[in-house]
Amino acid sequence: MNKDKRLAYWRANLRLVGLCLVIWFTVSFGFGILLVEQLNTIRFGGFKLGFWFAQQGSIYVFVALIFFYAWRMSRLDREHDVHED
Repeated sequence: MNKDKRLAYWRANLRLVGLCLVIWFTVSFGFGILLVEQLNTIRFGGFKLGFWFAQQGSIYVFVALIFFYAWRMSRLDREHDVHED
């Protein structure tokens, strides 16, 4: 694999990691801490939404991000021909 292809693969990988980190930060810190008062005006499953994000929602989103990252990296590996057979 030449240098340009490796660089393109690395950039795509960093973009994916950056996207996942932004989503994780927004959900855990933004929804669970910064916006908790505004979200507490909304009910979700009998609980205030801000409380739910602080206690459970951010964990669910984090687990979903793990599966999304694994799925997307598998596709990225195939696109850049660095997948395992």
